[in-house]
Amino acid sequence: MELKIKRETIPVSECIYDGVQEQNIGLDYILPDYYPDIFRLVHCETVPVITDYSVSGSKLTYELRCDMRILYCGDSSSVLQCVTQQQTYTKTVELDRACDKADVTLSPKTDHVNFRALNKRRLDLRGTVSVKICVTCDKESEVISDAEGMNIQLRRVPVSFASVKVSSDKTIQLTDDTELNAAQPDILSIVSCRCTLADCECKLISGKLLAKGNVKISLLYSCETDGEGQLEPMEFTVPYSQIIDVTDIDDTFSISVTPEVISCEITPSADKNGANRILRCELEMRLGCRAVKTASVMLAQDAFSTVYPCDVLSTEISAQQLPDVTSESFHCTAKLAEGDDMPQKVYAVRCTPRNINTRLSDDGGAVTVSGMLTYSTAVRDAGGMISMPERDEAFEQEILLDKKAAEDSTITAEIKVKDVSYNISDNGTLTAKADITADISVSSASRIKVLTDIAADDSVKKQRDGDYAIKLYFGVENEDVWEIAKRYSTSVEAVMEENELSGDKLGEGGMLLIPIVL
Repeated sequence: MELKIKRETIPVSECIYDGVQEQNIGLDYILPDYYPDIFRLVHCETVPVITDYSVSGSKLTYELRCDMRILYCGDSSSVLQCVTQQQTYTKTVELDRACDKADVTLSPKTDHVNFRALNKRRLDLRGTVSVKICVTCDKESEVISDAEGMNIQLRRVPVSFASVKVSSDKTIQLTDDTELNAAQPDILSIVSCRCTLADCECKLISGKLLAKGNVKISLLYSCETDGEGQLEPMEFTVPYSQIIDVTDIDDTFSISVTPEVISCEITPSADKNGANRILRCELEMRLGCRAVKTASVMLAQDAFSTVYPCDVLSTEISAQQLPDVTSESFHCTAKLAEGDDMPQKVYAVRCTPRNINTRLSDDGGAVTVSGMLTYSTAVRDAGGMISMPERDEAFEQEILLDKKAAEDSTITAEIKVKDVSYNISDNGTLTAKADITADISVSSASRIKVLTDIAADDSVKKQRDGDYAIKLYFGVENEDVWEIAKRYSTSVEAVMEENELSGDKLGEGGMLLIPIVL
């Protein structure tokens, strides 16, 4: 008698690197002659950006750029001065193995930064940035999907996996000119600039992928009114619409496009009257397209023969699923100032999420998201000086999931601050409200045991402990019917039919009749 085995080759996702790299940053800067002497330091900001990356063999190489901005006031004017510098670092990572089509995730953040004035013309900055790195790669694994002959019994489970993955990145440049309105003062210099990305819409048109969205630019610029330095906030939107060439995808794929700002240069330009009243925005963006086609197959988890001794070999695979995403909006408020700390004027309030953590509920139906919200204000303080104080506020929000998550699911949360508003109450309290959207991604990539080989010996038969057709057995609550059938070398179907069972586990337990199958 011959044992016929049917096999399937499926791609299995394997993590080949998961870690964090740190990079020390430093700046020793002497002011050019056209800058005034340093009188008072106001603020410092360092923004790390991944500008490029590549994988060659077992080595990942990426470019890390740090955009540094130092604000200060000169000794003869209250106008805010801005020093901007960039530093670029080339970093490498040795992966566990070579990979032709690696899926790379690089997430940079600033850990800390300190700055000081060594003298009236010299600035010193020291800090650390870190990059969280995750690299996965697919490898083919041959597993058993079915078998017949030699009285073989199979335990099979449905397994869904990403059968085809297609990725493509496109870098685009956008240019936009925005003119100030009549009520806004002339621009002296750009003090700060932040980009907020709206969700990217994408759809297939005649085999091409169309990606559309917009970037909201929020900036502060320094100006002068009646001989006194001031700050002026401004917002405008830059739209984009791009065709991305992605081959061999159709409507059966799940497609997403993730936009990312690589650089945003805002330059004041003169209008026809020679005044700096035009803002030229030059944006560089990366559009990351990911398309996944899923498939489902029945795979064998365990096997035995009711007649012959049988050995099995198994392995664990990570069957990666498409993530389930739940989005929810909520508000957070924070008291920023009151009493003697109240500023004379508020120019702008911003909010940045940091140190985000997630915790899955016991029943898998909800995720608690927690972290810190850093509120940054640009104000004229009680002493009449322009300052930019920051305040950290902890937050925690429970979010009900659209679909329950398994205990071993991977949970990630992307926190976006859509808008920040502020209010000064009648009793003189400055309060900020942040409108937040949380995108909770639940990825199921649990390890599943599957069979890679079955070997049955037809030269000898199993020895039974007696000559009988039915055996009595006392089952316990929630006992697995497969394990009972395997223990007595019979079939699951025979046990279930003989005892009129409806599920693969016993209910309350009790006496069972175990028919012997030859």
